[in-house]
Amino acid sequence: MSNLAQLTPAEIRQARSDHANLRDRDFAEKLNIREGQLVAAYVSHDVTRIAASPDDIMPRLKDLGEVMALTRNRSCVIEKVGVYDNFHSGPHASMILNDEIDLRLFGRHFVSAYAVERKTESGIKRSIQIFDAAGDAVHKIHLRPDSDLNVWTQLVADLKLEDQDQVLRVSPRKPVDGAKTNPEKADQLRDEWAKMTDTHQFLRLVPKLKMNRLGAYHIVGEPMARQLATDEVNTMLNAVLDQNVEVMIFVGNMGCIEIHAGPIQNLREIGPWQNILDPGFDLHLRMDHIAEVWAVNKPTKRGAAMSVEAFDAEGGIIFQVFGRRTDAQDHRPTWDSIVNALSSAQVKEPA
Repeated sequence: MSNLAQLTPAEIRQARSDHANLRDRDFAEKLNIREGQLVAAYVSHDVTRIAASPDDIMPRLKDLGEVMALTRNRSCVIEKVGVYDNFHSGPHASMILNDEIDLRLFGRHFVSAYAVERKTESGIKRSIQIFDAAGDAVHKIHLRPDSDLNVWTQLVADLKLEDQDQVLRVSPRKPVDGAKTNPEKADQLRDEWAKMTDTHQFLRLVPKLKMNRLGAYHIVGEPMARQLATDEVNTMLNAVLDQNVEVMIFVGNMGCIEIHAGPIQNLREIGPWQNILDPGFDLHLRMDHIAEVWAVNKPTKRGAAMSVEAFDAEGGIIFQVFGRRTDAQDHRPTWDSIVNALSSAQVKEPA
């Protein structure tokens, strides 16, 4: 935190007025502050500090009607339009689960939240913005033209905190763990990996063996994990589009994972960004941030779960893509064929 700019809310607002065309996240980086600090500087102007817990916010969103859900990390943004219906609370993780909005919410990272009403040339834009302890955005809910403004007004009134401080105190960002391997446990990893019956078992297996996701991929070897050339992400996305394959795309951060389930209809590459621009679903991916890509095969009771997973240079996961499984279609061999046809990277042999 000590290397962040130490600016008053008034100084932040003045600097913002001089760079009105920049997106909040880009402006915050330019000013060397956190995005949450930028939003907090407008408390009592067009921002209200509200309760941040998923249990406080999420059950109230359904009555807003159609909204847009946005989750991002440094390298990827996902946006889905729908209704926040079917909320399930939990002690460690909560979820919204329906055909349009599919979220996994990790409440300990929901540290501060704001209701934002921002005047623009096209009218007032309203959103709820949630930040973690470092002041980075965890999740945002943007109202749509048909969202219920009476519900919005009541929601803000009910969740408004007594503390309306314009200063957001933030903690240092937690560094991303790089690939954490344990070569002495390579054989045990391969043995227990082969015995998995559910993909969630992987999340328990790797910490038990003193590894993390990327580290396990580095040492498990084929056919469990195969490193791909980084430009094969584009090959994969174009194949999904061309062959009309339904997939599940996971994008998230420490506090929220947002999921798209369905096909891809429109791809458009702009500069370093590869973009999916579909009705009700947008995705924006920084291709130049991709440092490693893995094709991963996890056994389950329903057959192999094949995924393509991209990581940045620090070892942070950017996004994952799986073939979509439904009650009507348990397996998608076309997706498996797409993944199997992707070119491998030139890498060292596993331990």
